[in-house]
Amino acid sequence: MSGFAIRGWCPDAWHPMAAGDGLLVRVRPRLGRLNRKQVLGLCDAALTFGNGLIDLTRRGNFQLRGVSEAEWPALIVRLVELELVEADPVHEKKRNLLVAPIWQEADDTARIAAELIARLGELPELPGKVGFVIDAGAVPVLPGEAGDFRIERAAGGSLILRAQGRTAGAEVTAGAEVDRLIAMARWFAENGGPEAGRMSRFTAELPEWAQGSLLPARGSCPLQPGPTSTGAAWGVPFGQISALALARLISDPAATALRTTPWRLLIVEGAAFAPVEGLVDDPADPLLRVDACPGAPSCPQASVETRALARRIAPQVTGRLHVSGCAKRCAATGRADVTLIGREGRYDLSGEGRERLALGRDEVLALFGAG
Repeated sequence: MSGFAIRGWCPDAWHPMAAGDGLLVRVRPRLGRLNRKQVLGLCDAALTFGNGLIDLTRRGNFQLRGVSEAEWPALIVRLVELELVEADPVHEKKRNLLVAPIWQEADDTARIAAELIARLGELPELPGKVGFVIDAGAVPVLPGEAGDFRIERAAGGSLILRAQGRTAGAEVTAGAEVDRLIAMARWFAENGGPEAGRMSRFTAELPEWAQGSLLPARGSCPLQPGPTSTGAAWGVPFGQISALALARLISDPAATALRTTPWRLLIVEGAAFAPVEGLVDDPADPLLRVDACPGAPSCPQASVETRALARRIAPQVTGRLHVSGCAKRCAATGRADVTLIGREGRYDLSGEGRERLALGRDEVLALFGAG
């Protein structure tokens, strides 16, 4: 991949990243929702221009894998036609937005997110990983998800603007939420924020209008596989699904659209809940407690295989398991009880009193009784 370097930044469709199996091309569905035509178009694009594998990211985005450098321009044209990617690369880069998945038409979450997307041109240039969170439902569901500038429901019922890393936020009047988000982004960009990289690491005193003492409302637990208020949800092991499986998921005649989540679950609007091959339908399935990066050979920085091993030992781990192919510790969703890190073709193990260095694969399996 001569034209695209392998880097540790967040790619988007116009700025793909090279991996061991080709280019990663990120697709950011508007409001985390795709209609049936868009889902089927995305699946066709993954098969036509990539290797047919699609990742679901922690920001509720999709990544098409295995795209060749030669095929990438045609893929971009297709994604723009499907209205899954902005025709303007600058706008696409700015559309780094995480939306609470269970929104309803015209509610606060949908209203604010749609307005922010319409006003992307007013945002300053920001570091690639800086993003927005809109969690304006009656009960917050994204308190544990990263996002630099946030609109959330306060404990008293009002909406607040909160900067990541600050425990409290300032009340925002209805209709002014996007004005405040844009103002905070500009303040961040103009006062040294880009040097810090993220709002949580930026210690400058907030402007007076962004200071407040209102705490966010207590959040609810993330979704689990099963029926939802809009349809049904299924878990996606390791956040990866084939294009064919994704197309089957939307094939239910009652299914109208697909929603993404930051919890490696997919919601199908209008669908009835039933077991689906390859997806997780049991909330107690140990795979829901596993984070594992693609590993070798999919990632050139990984020196070990990750996901097949994770499947073997997950039932033997009582808490959360994280398996990373290298020291970057990619794919983690939070603190893990057991961690395996690849190093020079072997695994370093920590957690649950099992600290070991340089274990071979068979040694890991034996240690967990999964040999």
